Amino acid sequence: MDSIKQAVELARSGDSLVQQELIGGSKPIAGGHESTPVREVRLDPDHLEANRIVAFATGGESGRYYDMLRTQVLQEMDKKNWQFLAITSPTAGCGKTVTACNLAMSIARLPERSALVVDLDLRKPMVANYLGLPRSGGVLSVLDGQVPISSAVIKAGVGPNSLFLLPGSAPTSGSSEWMASQTMTALLQAIKREYRSHTVIFDLPPMLLGDDVISILPRMDAVLLVTGVGSSSVADIRECQKHLERVPVVRVVVNKASEKIDTYYGYY
Repeated sequence: MDSIKQAVELARSGDSLVQQELIGGSKPIAGGHESTPVREVRLDPDHLEANRIVAFATGGESGRYYDMLRTQVLQEMDKKNWQFLAITSPTAGCGKTVTACNLAMSIARLPERSALVVDLDLRKPMVANYLGLPRSGGVLSVLDGQVPISSAVIKAGVGPNSLFLLPGSAPTSGSSEWMASQTMTALLQAIKREYRSHTVIFDLPPMLLGDDVISILPRMDAVLLVTGVGSSSVADIRECQKHLERVPVVRVVVNKASEKIDTYYGYY
C-alpha cells in the first residue's frame, strides 16, 4: 500500500490546483470453437493517436512510458503466475481506459506475449470508442447467452502487431447484478480457459460509482489503480484503499501530474 499512500500525497498537492438476484444465470457461457474464426479488424493509427492511444508503435516518446509501466506490471504478475489484471480508478475522468488500451498494446508488441482487453465497464463501455470499433455485441451478448466468446472477441491489428478485444456495447442499468452473478463467474472461467496464454486486462468502472468493482475484485489476480490530479481527491484515494486491502495492487498511476515530476504519469 506504499504506492497508494504516495498517491494520496500527490493528490493532496493537486487539490489546490483543481477543485472539483442473478441475471442470466440460466444460460451457459460458451467457449471457443475451432470452426468459428476470430473476427479480424485493422485499427486506424490516426484515430488511435487522436484518442491518446500511442503504445502501438515502437520508439514513440509517449509510448515509451507505457513500455516502462508494462515491464514493471509484468514483472510483478510473472512472479505469482497471475493472468487477470483489473484496471480501475476512484472516479471518472482519470484515464483508466486509455491506460488499459495502451498497456495492452505495449504488451502485444512483446515477442511471445499476447494481450486480451475485456471491457467490463458495463455502466459506460468506452474501449470500442477509443479504438474506433463499432459498439455491437461484445460482453453482454456473451453474458446473456446470445453468442460464444469466440464470436464476440475481435483480433485487432495495428502495424505488425495485434491484440484481442472483448468490447462492450450499450450501457446497462443492471451492471451491479451482472458483476455479482454466477454468469459472470462462468465468463471469467471461460476466458481463463480459452485465453490461458494471454495477459487479460479488465477495464472496470470507477470504483466509487457503485459496487461493481467491489463485487468482482475477488476474482481478479491484481489491480492497477489509475488516479488523476484534480480528478481524484485525497478522500477518494483513501476510500479506494479500504477496498483494496485484500487485493494485490501492482501499481498506482497518477495522471495529469505537474510537469515538475519527470515522468509522463507523474508518479507510479
